[in-house]
Amino acid sequence: MSFMQQTSPIDQIAERVERLLVRYEELQRTNALLIEQVASLSHERDSLKSRLSAARARVEALLDRLPENAADATDATATATASTVPQDTP
Repeated sequence: MSFMQQTSPIDQIAERVERLLVRYEELQRTNALLIEQVASLSHERDSLKSRLSAARARVEALLDRLPENAADATDATATATASTVPQDTP
């Protein structure tokens, strides 16, 4: 006779319930760890979003300081260069 045939149905059920309880406790611990991980990652995401927003604002401020178009920038550079370079006049 095998071991399972020697035990009563009540003992078999009790053994299965014990295994289920152990598994339940393992899953509770895993779930608690995952909840902590989600909270940590959510905090990190929020921090990164804040940093991205600040960086985006700084880039926008720098872009606002640039001339409106490249022609204006070229003209301004040419004017500044012409005024500082001595011209040869015969």
